[in-house]
Amino acid sequence: MAYSSLFSPNFTHFSSARPISHHLYYHPYLSSTSLQYNKIRKELSFPYVASVPYQPINVDYLEGEFSGHGVTFEGIGDNCVAKMGLDNGSTATLMLPSGLITSYKAPMWHGSTVELLHTSVSEGDDGEAVIQGGVSLALNYEDDNEVPWSPSTWVLRDIRGNSKDSIKVELISSDTDNMVETRHIVTLGEDILTSEISVTNSNSSPLQWTGSIISHLTVSSPEATYALGLEGSNFHNVPPFLSNFGIIPPDLDEENDSEIGQLWKQMGLKGFFSGLGQRNKKNASEEEMEGEEDDGYKQLNEQMSRVYTCAPRFFTLIDRGRRNSVVVGRDGFDEVYMYSPGSSHEIYGEYSFICVGQSTMLKPIMLGPGEVWRGSQHLHNPNM
Repeated sequence: MAYSSLFSPNFTHFSSARPISHHLYYHPYLSSTSLQYNKIRKELSFPYVASVPYQPINVDYLEGEFSGHGVTFEGIGDNCVAKMGLDNGSTATLMLPSGLITSYKAPMWHGSTVELLHTSVSEGDDGEAVIQGGVSLALNYEDDNEVPWSPSTWVLRDIRGNSKDSIKVELISSDTDNMVETRHIVTLGEDILTSEISVTNSNSSPLQWTGSIISHLTVSSPEATYALGLEGSNFHNVPPFLSNFGIIPPDLDEENDSEIGQLWKQMGLKGFFSGLGQRNKKNASEEEMEGEEDDGYKQLNEQMSRVYTCAPRFFTLIDRGRRNSVVVGRDGFDEVYMYSPGSSHEIYGEYSFICVGQSTMLKPIMLGPGEVWRGSQHLHNPNM
């Protein structure tokens, strides 16, 4: 297993571009002997993805069409890596056609650059490289026919800006059958990385969607990491939000003494779908599933998976081990998802990260015919 490194010589191509059933699935590392996991496998039926035809990417065409904006392209098998770079040292790496942001390196007060995203690369069953982590979109759409689907393949539409000030890379995923268009604009600034999405419903019927911009932020250890500014925010304890690129410890459901383990016992199978807006009926344990954050300097050393429903637009994650911080901001989204794998794992290892997401998990967004919704996430580097 490699972490934050995408060019291991042991791997010949990347599987992140291979279309799979849906952005929401159950992590392959979860034990297949788990009773809960077996129930899920039997009862779960997978929806289909956006019907965007997949074609190998012509790197030479991209270089010729979009050169001169501070972006370079490199072909990796049938995939393409777009590297964004500014003169001040800020860089970001984006994979096509999956749309996964695998790297964001920011300049620090000590003069060098530091990786802020957590990405792992492992070998799949067929020898392919499986990429997880980074920043990705996990969106689930549903129309009047109640047939869910998700955008999973992204096409480069435009690049604007320059290496001196900022670079904007615009991706698009369209579904002609459902007449829904999703745009993802990634902006690299001198001290910020922004992911902005817009959803356009061109159908004659309403559209409902849920999901999140999921970000894995690398840390020395969750034990050395603190969330600053969440005091007074209401939250719901939920099972971890599992996506194509999500990283979840394999023994998570076996650690029954943790907050998440107890939650799974209370909620059962249906609880896994809290992220899709499918809420359980009220029961005697609901008070344990909801609460108000009482810590303005919250240590993230314990396993936790929460959706904050009234959090401030900006809060800060401080890593005392790496001596840096990230200010996380949002526009448009009402909810903030936060997941910590806890501190029982090796420091600076596979599970040394905090997952945050600007989300609409508990309350779906409704789009009428012809309507457009916009929202964004900001990862600001205050350490320059």
